[in-house]
Amino acid sequence: MPDITFDIENALRLKVLEQADAAELFALIDTNRSHLRQWLPWIDANASINESVNFIQSAELQQKENLSFQCGIYHQKKLAGVIGFHRIDWINRITEIGYWLGEEYQGKGIMTKSCLTLVNYAFLNFGLNRVQIRCASKNYRSQAVVRRLGFFEEGILQQAEFLYDHYVDLSIYGMTADRWKTQYQSRTKI
Repeated sequence: MPDITFDIENALRLKVLEQADAAELFALIDTNRSHLRQWLPWIDANASINESVNFIQSAELQQKENLSFQCGIYHQKKLAGVIGFHRIDWINRITEIGYWLGEEYQGKGIMTKSCLTLVNYAFLNFGLNRVQIRCASKNYRSQAVVRRLGFFEEGILQQAEFLYDHYVDLSIYGMTADRWKTQYQSRTKI
């Protein structure tokens, strides 16, 4: 898999995470711990910079094996969040996008533009046939992102994720290459 960097606009860039990003990644997580804990089950386990180092090492290995990649989302040259493909299923030509954003970066269109970039990359560069995104059924901000992109809610996975002391339902959204091509060609702006 080639080095992956996306210059989306002047102040917004996606770049594959590297070991040099570990301290900034951990600081962003630590600063946003209570915000991120609402929807992400791994926050409590991410207690030191070592977890960020391990995450990046795992992401580098998966990228080397052509299975996925994880990008830092940089807004005005500061790490604002992470977005990437969870495991790519090359046989069935499917992937799932996962993402999160620091609280101060929400409401600026950053995640919608970042997702748009990765969906385009999945279909146009990787030739995948399906992209899906799962988010908690009550995570309305995340649902708004996928709906703006034209994804369709395909169902609800009941009690599919354990968040510290309770289970949450996950809504699953999907997009296929042919549907994306039709929607993308008719769309002028997100």
